[in-house]
Amino acid sequence: MFLLSFRAERSVVEESREATDGNATESLDSARGDRLLDKIGIFGEPSRFSMPKHTLTGNIKRHRAFPSKILGNRRDVLVYLPRGYRRLSRRRYPVLYLHDGQNVFDAATSFSGVEWGVDETAERLIKENLIQPLIVVAVANTGEQRIHEYAPTRAVIDAKAKRKRRSKGLARNYARFLMDELKPYIDRKYRTNPDAEFTGLGGSSLGGLVTLAIGVLYPQAFSRLIVMSPSIWWDDFAIYRLVDSIEQKPPLKIWLDTGTAEPGWEQARELLNRLLEKGWKLQKDLQYMEAQGANHSEAAWAARVEPALRFLFPPAK
Repeated sequence: MFLLSFRAERSVVEESREATDGNATESLDSARGDRLLDKIGIFGEPSRFSMPKHTLTGNIKRHRAFPSKILGNRRDVLVYLPRGYRRLSRRRYPVLYLHDGQNVFDAATSFSGVEWGVDETAERLIKENLIQPLIVVAVANTGEQRIHEYAPTRAVIDAKAKRKRRSKGLARNYARFLMDELKPYIDRKYRTNPDAEFTGLGGSSLGGLVTLAIGVLYPQAFSRLIVMSPSIWWDDFAIYRLVDSIEQKPPLKIWLDTGTAEPGWEQARELLNRLLEKGWKLQKDLQYMEAQGANHSEAAWAARVEPALRFLFPPAK
């Protein structure tokens, strides 16, 4: 298991804005000092004193309030561009879309102040030629709607609660938002390689669950999946039923993991076995990790970003 070290980088928000399809694009430059550090909040209101330090690294663009007609809402989207992107005017790059985008790059916006450090990790691995250069798109969740957008089926959210609330099971609509609204925009705006073969999707917990569900349902759009600590328990193990329903194995390359300090972690091993029964091969198009002592947290998932990237995006031969 790889352990990652995190370093806080200085970050400034450049005020140049570009109108594109009704969206504002801002450049977040991590190399120019912190004189404007807390002037503009990425997901909140301006505050000189209350905002935590940003930890953005590299060339990151922000698309504020990206709209979705399909879901009827808006969310912020951050785009990490790899080293050399500006100099190589014709090169196209694979793309990895990650759910819960608040947690992907920046401790100032992440849950409990702990980020995944995908920007720092990608920068280092690309520099060391351990992965191929790629674009990473961090797609923010929308708070209360998260449980609906990430759920592949309608089901009771908390069976132990006195008042039973049900998820709307909007994962298919969320997938349509990604495929029909966000991805076409990213493909127009940036030099991506748009084919499914070069397009990844990833997340943890419910984000891991929806990643695998979308991959199985829409392999024509996404083929490289990061499935971290998926919420396998959802709707009486609905993801087992979805995997069992596969008639012909789709061309998916899957990273699957869990932590042994997570409640019900053995469910991931059962999911692994069901994938193997459908034709996936370990070390070839399926990698599985049981992280010893790891719990269900952002810090635990951050520590597994490196091996996941190295498996799904190895350097070109």
